[in-house]
Order: sequence, then structure tokens, then C-alpha cells
Amino acid sequence: MTTVLTPATPLTAADRCDRCGAQAYLRVVLLSGGELLFCAHHGRKFEPELKKIAAEIQDETERLTSAPAANAAEPEDR
Repeated sequence: MTTVLTPATPLTAADRCDRCGAQAYLRVVLLSGGELLFCAHHGRKFEPELKKIAAEIQDETERLTSAPAANAAEPEDR
């Protein structure tokens, strides 16, 4: 999906897909001024239509395949 990188607020676990309620990984800012949130599945499914009506698309789907950050607080040995 073609994206526009903007200094938008990162999506969190509280952001939910407008289609199914799963965690959102795409924010679509509409030319009309509103916004839609989509999970990766529905973002891919509706990609052709979204590109026609989007002013910008914030795509964070790379978070699904990236390794989680190591825990900074390691337990102490006793």
C-alpha cells in the first residue's frame, strides 16, 4: 500500500478497525476531512478504494512482522 509519512500520532492497541474491531494498523485520512481505521486485513482488502478517497494513509503494518523490543528491565540474579 502506498503511504504518506506524516508526523501523525502512532496507533495504539486502543485504536480499533472500523470494519471488524481488531487492532488498527492503518489510519486513512479522507479528502473530505474524516478518518478511518483499519486492521491490516481490511486495509489490504479495501486498498484500491481507499487510495481513491485518501488524502494520506498512515501504515503501521510493519509492526506485525518486526521483533518485539527486548525488555529493558532484566531480572536480577540472586
